[in-house]
Amino acid sequence: MDEYLKYTPENITSLEEDEVFVFGSNLAGAHYGGAAYTAVKRFGAIMGQGVGMQGQSYAIPTMQGGVETIKPYVDEFIELAREWDQTTFYVTRIGCGIAGFKDEEIAPLFDEAMDLYNVRLPESFAHIIRRNRELSKK
Repeated sequence: MDEYLKYTPENITSLEEDEVFVFGSNLAGAHYGGAAYTAVKRFGAIMGQGVGMQGQSYAIPTMQGGVETIKPYVDEFIELAREWDQTTFYVTRIGCGIAGFKDEEIAPLFDEAMDLYNVRLPESFAHIIRRNRELSKK
């Protein structure tokens, strides 16, 4: 099954016209480190904008509290991805770098996104979501 799935590459350095880099940010839009810095340098992220589409990137705030504060922003992203079905979204391991969350905490937020053909998740997120789905069947 895994061989048919496509994941977000570990290191994205370029995008096609209809592709978007999804990164973790802070509400202030201070994109100085990690994937946020890459988003500014390569994909049109805007300093001072902490949420949503900007250039060929999409910011999901991860620095404002616990996982429950991230979920509404992930849900907004999933709705956009459903609407923009001709665009491929590459979700990075948001929240798992500077913000300090574990993959096991963030991945479940993207459960619905896993079923969208135009969203690519990090391989670690996909494995966690599949495992959680298997466990919920038992």
